Amino acid sequence: MNTTRNNLPAAAREALIPLLNARLADASDLKSQLKQAHWNVKGPQFLQLHELFDGIAGRLDGQIDDIAERAVQLGGTAMGTLRLAAAASTLPEYPGGLTDGLAHAAAIADRLAAYGASLRAAIDTSTALGDAGAADMFTGFSREADKDLWFVESHLQ
Repeated sequence: MNTTRNNLPAAAREALIPLLNARLADASDLKSQLKQAHWNVKGPQFLQLHELFDGIAGRLDGQIDDIAERAVQLGGTAMGTLRLAAAASTLPEYPGGLTDGLAHAAAIADRLAAYGASLRAAIDTSTALGDAGAADMFTGFSREADKDLWFVESHLQ
């Protein structure tokens, strides 16, 4: 760990940095999967889904930056390359060959739900480790993930 004057105990920071990097990997992977869907979606709902997937991917840019910066603020190193994200992501691989809009929506909904669950777990862990800042950050991201999931799932109902 890098030296910092941050007064969170070193043991807490040592536990938080891998947690932050794990959520960084998931967020980066989710963004790339959303772009895959955005680029390849076809069908009657093309425009709505194309724009929806791109909007969610854009929101993830801010989350990715905030998560990475929090890891560094705590004295860690952000592990943010695409290769590192792909190796560390807990999300399932995006199915190849999809074009149908509703198939993309279902695949994205599955991944948004998994991402939301990992964010809620991160809230609990951050709180238990005494990092209200990370817990607050993850809380905001979980609200965004839940809202995005609602938008995507609305296409499937």
